[in-house]
Amino acid sequence: MARRHTTEADADDLPRYFVWVRGLEGPEPQKWMAMDFGVGDWKRRLVLAFLELPEDERRLSLSMLARRYPPPREDVL
Repeated sequence: MARRHTTEADADDLPRYFVWVRGLEGPEPQKWMAMDFGVGDWKRRLVLAFLELPEDERRLSLSMLARRYPPPREDVL
């Protein structure tokens, strides 16, 4: 499968943030479009760590990002 070049419009459609959230069985990786925390900031308590991704990393898979940016240590939380 041929890879197409990313345009500026495409880059705007990709998730900008790599986020570690508190999951049922420990830290869980997610990709978010924005860091708006919603009504009453209920998501804020779930966020363990986040990173704004450079444009060249926004297309990477979640598993690849999780290896590149490991979860925060639980003893620090």
